[in-house]
Amino acid sequence: MAPRTRNPGSDWLASCASDPVQVHRTWATDGLALIRAERRWVAVEADLMRSVHALQHIAPDRLGPLLVRPGEDLAWWLAPPHAEALLAGIPGLRVRPEGQPLRCPPAERYIDGLGWLEKPDGAGRLTDPAELGAAFGVRAACSRLPAGAFG
Repeated sequence: MAPRTRNPGSDWLASCASDPVQVHRTWATDGLALIRAERRWVAVEADLMRSVHALQHIAPDRLGPLLVRPGEDLAWWLAPPHAEALLAGIPGLRVRPEGQPLRCPPAERYIDGLGWLEKPDGAGRLTDPAELGAAFGVRAACSRLPAGAFG
């Protein structure tokens, strides 16, 4: 088998782990790496279909990686560590506790039903929590209002 070329998004993900070399070894065997990105990002869990809808309401320059597991209708947005304060109380979003590992495939592949709908770019861009909250909160509610709701 020919050696795989490195992907900047995968390299960035691995750099978030305490042992980046082990992350790459795990991916080389088609495994999912457990990444605890303490102080780098938090994972914000949501259902997949609401996340797909929310993607339409987040500006591209405010959008970070989005990990999905279609078979379980789950998605995880990578957001800055301070996201919990901004997202508390927004229905449909749950910020995972800091330090809780996230099972991650490399940026360029799906493994065991997990893959990146929005791939890590290698530069460390994360989803803006204010945009994410708006996409799940006010904007999402407005998009469900009937056409005659505003008179």
